[in-house]
Amino acid sequence: MIPFSKLERYEGNEALFDLVTMSIVSSLVGEPLHIHAEGLRGTGKTTIMRAAKGILPNITRIKNCVYNCDPEHPHCPHHRNLSSEEIAALGVEEVTMPFLEISHSAKIGTVAGSIDLARLTDSAHPEAQLLPGIIPQAHRGIIFIDEINRLADTSPEITDILLDVMGNKPGHLQIEEAGLPVVDVEVSVSVWAASNPDEDPGPLEEIRRQLSDRFDMVCYMGRPTSVDVLSQMLKENSHSQKIKKNKESAQLNSNAKDDLYRQNIIKWAQKYEKADLPDFLRNYIARLYVKHNLESIRAIEAMQQGAVLYSTIKNRDQAMISDVTHMIPQVLKHRVDGDTLIKMINDVEVRGSRDGILNFKNKKNNPEKKKEDTEYFNTAGRPLKDLNRNELINTEKTLAPKEG
Repeated sequence: MIPFSKLERYEGNEALFDLVTMSIVSSLVGEPLHIHAEGLRGTGKTTIMRAAKGILPNITRIKNCVYNCDPEHPHCPHHRNLSSEEIAALGVEEVTMPFLEISHSAKIGTVAGSIDLARLTDSAHPEAQLLPGIIPQAHRGIIFIDEINRLADTSPEITDILLDVMGNKPGHLQIEEAGLPVVDVEVSVSVWAASNPDEDPGPLEEIRRQLSDRFDMVCYMGRPTSVDVLSQMLKENSHSQKIKKNKESAQLNSNAKDDLYRQNIIKWAQKYEKADLPDFLRNYIARLYVKHNLESIRAIEAMQQGAVLYSTIKNRDQAMISDVTHMIPQVLKHRVDGDTLIKMINDVEVRGSRDGILNFKNKKNNPEKKKEDTEYFNTAGRPLKDLNRNELINTEKTLAPKEG
């Protein structure tokens, strides 16, 4: 597989590179960020997501804990009631952040957990014990699901489990197995998914809208249109080039650029823990929610989280209005209809050019500004055919540049 840092970037896939990086940063500090890449087959959605395994940082866990218990906050059935001294006696270790996949052939026991048959059939010491599934083993890491629209259509039971895991941050998982006590564990995991909305059974939001809403952000993968970009992609995927890269990797045993990504992710995570969104930007997001009658509170929570993360990976000291507006299409594409999304984007652009969108914060205690704001939002444009001749002439005079 081509290293993450060497994958070709172009206008149609840059958003996914950003979202993947943002999600890893957020996961590292214990705040999941669920992302979904939509696009035609062959556009590189799964390639980018799977290649991100090469830039995952390390996490510290209690030694040999399959649930990836944080020594500071143990959560699994084996360690959550232990004292700090007992945990210290067990020891800690560093492992790579988990990256696991849920396939279409997966069963509930594989995904959630089931009886450990190896222990149960041990001839020397048979014991009934729970074996955690993919989701609890991915705690503090990533779960990837390819063609999630198909999974939502064919596996409603697994979809229900995902709804619980993604419902809150962190989520929770209840593991039930006959003959064993019910186990309820906290799960902090970022879910990544890919799908082609043009293939059966269709877009995820039309199959299981509730699951679609659980994804904080969705980006649509566009096709590369540059001859140079396509030529470079062909070169990177040629057989001779792959052999050459495999030999180089075997000799170096690492990739310097991927290592740099990993170091940056750790740095960004430390910065993100201290970052916050200015109040006037929070007010702006709240206004968008009220004005456009958005259904999901998750949408504006994702907008806030995304704006701070995006500003962090772009090495800005503080989130700006552009970081918030950059998130609007990705946060709302799967939550509102196309007309509403276009209207929101146009509102933002018009507002920004009209009198500066940042002036929001000065309107709180200014009745005149509030009145002006209300009038602005209630005004609808009129087609040219509805304007009489005098109105057209006056408009032209108003827009004409004045001579010095």
